[in-house]
Amino acid sequence: MSWKETLTKQTEGAYKAAEGLLAQLTDDDLAWKPATGENWMTIGQLLDHLVQSCGVLMESFITGEWNLPEGGMPKADKLPAVANLDEAKERIAEDRKKALDVLDGLTDDDFCDRMVAAPWDKAPLPLGAQLGFMVTHIESHRSQLYYYLKLMGKPVHTGHLWGWGND
Repeated sequence: MSWKETLTKQTEGAYKAAEGLLAQLTDDDLAWKPATGENWMTIGQLLDHLVQSCGVLMESFITGEWNLPEGGMPKADKLPAVANLDEAKERIAEDRKKALDVLDGLTDDDFCDRMVAAPWDKAPLPLGAQLGFMVTHIESHRSQLYYYLKLMGKPVHTGHLWGWGND
């Protein structure tokens, strides 16, 4: 299996699971955040981050144009939030398309031979590895959303985390 086939399959699975978790929410849930601890994002803020955590960043590795906050990520209370679930669903569909378009436009040589650095780590790595990290990024925030749903008492199980039964 090639880099392209592997990352495409992993990307499709990550978005499928994330979209299934979004289906567990209502607009009334967007202001929720864990009651204990500090610096938690609300569901709305988490969704805003999740819907731009893979495809947008994959595209940035290709174009070299980054739209990152000055000084790094601000504290959770300063982060933007989606206005509603329709916005989140629309934006995650756009991000999915962007990710799959990026992967489709590359050759297997691009994944192995093209060296690129991320703004947060200047050490160049093969493009395939960097794009794989972006899939891991959306998977991490998908897991975060899963645990938020568990803490909220929503009826989710391990299958929801992996996108099983979301058809």
